[in-house]
Amino acid sequence: MRVIFFSSQTYDRDSFTKAPTPAGLQLQFQPARLNLDTVALAERHEVVCAFINDDLSAPVLERLAEGGTRLIALRSAGYNHVDLLAAKHLGLSIVRVPAYSPHAVAEHAVALIMALNRCLHRAYNRTRDGNFSLHGLTGFDLVGKTVGVIGTGQIGATFAQIMAGFGCQLLAYDPYPNPQVEALGARYLPLADLLAQAQIISLHCPLNEQSRHLINADSLAAMQRGAMLINTGRGGLVDTPALIEALKSGQLGYLGLDVYEEEAQLFFKDRSDQPLQDDVLARLLTFPNVIVTAHQAFLTHEALAAIAMTTLDNIAAWAKGAPQNLVDS
Repeated sequence: MRVIFFSSQTYDRDSFTKAPTPAGLQLQFQPARLNLDTVALAERHEVVCAFINDDLSAPVLERLAEGGTRLIALRSAGYNHVDLLAAKHLGLSIVRVPAYSPHAVAEHAVALIMALNRCLHRAYNRTRDGNFSLHGLTGFDLVGKTVGVIGTGQIGATFAQIMAGFGCQLLAYDPYPNPQVEALGARYLPLADLLAQAQIISLHCPLNEQSRHLINADSLAAMQRGAMLINTGRGGLVDTPALIEALKSGQLGYLGLDVYEEEAQLFFKDRSDQPLQDDVLARLLTFPNVIVTAHQAFLTHEALAAIAMTTLDNIAAWAKGAPQNLVDS
C-alpha cells in the first residue's frame, strides 16, 4: 500500500523512518504542501498523510478520490482544515492523532509566558550587541497570579498542572469541565468572568464555528488592562487585527503566538531572503512585547515519535478493516 506524506520536513522523515513500519506500507515523503497544484502527486496512492496546513477542501478531496486515494491520515489532532461532508460523500475515511504529547504544547505555552514576562527575547538580543542595561526588562513573579485556561482537554489540563506548580490561581472555561483540572483548585467560570479576572490567558481549545475569533475586539476589551494572551491552539481562535489595536492601546500587555490564522503560506519554510508580504504579521512582529513562533509547540522528540507511531498504527488498522481514531463527519 502506497502512502504519500505532504508537507513533510526532515524531522517527519526521521521520526517515521525510526518507527516500526507495518508490513506492506511504502512511504513516500513530499515536502510540497497539498493543494490543487500538487494533488497530482498523490495519484495511485491509497493513503495520503496530511498536516495542519494542507488543503483538504472539497476540490482537493475530489481529485484525491479520482486518483485512487481512500484514506486521509492526519498527523495532527485538529481537523478543521478538512471538508468532512465532502470526504463522507466521496467515501474517504479520515483518521487523526488525537493525542501525542500534551506536555510538548503545554510546556511551549509556559515557555512563551516566561520569555515574555522576563523579556528574554529582548535581553538575548541586547547582550549579543554588548548592551548590558536592564532598563525595560522588569518582569513579575508568577506565584499568586491568576491564570485563565480556555479549553481543558489533555493539553489544557497539563498546562494548568504546570501553572499550579508555579503557585498560580487557576480559572477555567470549557463546556465540559475536567475533574483533573478541578482537582488542581481551578474554578470553572463563564468566559466573560474569566476574561475579566485573569492576568494571563492561554488558549487550548479546538477551532470550530463556535470558537472562531473567540478572542476579538470585545473580548480583548473585557480583559484586565495589560493582561497576557498566549495562543498555542489554532490561529483562527483570535482576530489578529484586533490584537494589533489592543497592543497599540496598551490594553493587551503581552502576546505569545505559536499559531497564526494566515500561517499556511508562511510557516515551515525559510523565507528570510524575501520581503514579508503579510502586513498584519509584519505589524505584529514590530511590537517588543510580542513573541511569535512558527507552529513549533509540537516539536519535541517524544511528540514526533508518538505522532509517527499512532499514524502508522491508524493506517495499518484501517487496512485490516478495523479503523481507529476515525473523524466523524
